[in-house]
Amino acid sequence: KAKKDAIKKAGRVSDLLVEAVNGGVQESFINEKRIEAEIRALASTIARFMKQTDQWLAASHAINTAVKEIGDFENWMKSMDFDCKSINAAIRNIYQQ
Repeated sequence: KAKKDAIKKAGRVSDLLVEAVNGGVQESFINEKRIEAEIRALASTIARFMKQTDQWLAASHAINTAVKEIGDFENWMKSMDFDCKSINAAIRNIYQQ
């Protein structure tokens, strides 16, 4: 009878040990799944931010190009103004003679 009782208790201890180990493994598995879900969410957020960054870069490049073109146009206008003034002065000079 003591042998059967010892076997039962050993079985119970074995079951408790397995439950303790499995409980830790199960908790680790749940945490792993949560971490994987967070990784997927972060990857999605990063991809969205990368797309927004690309859009901002394209917009800032377009603005820089437009500002450069405005500067080029302003320089062209200054050259035209100088040329017109030079032509005007030459015509006045010819007219006065």
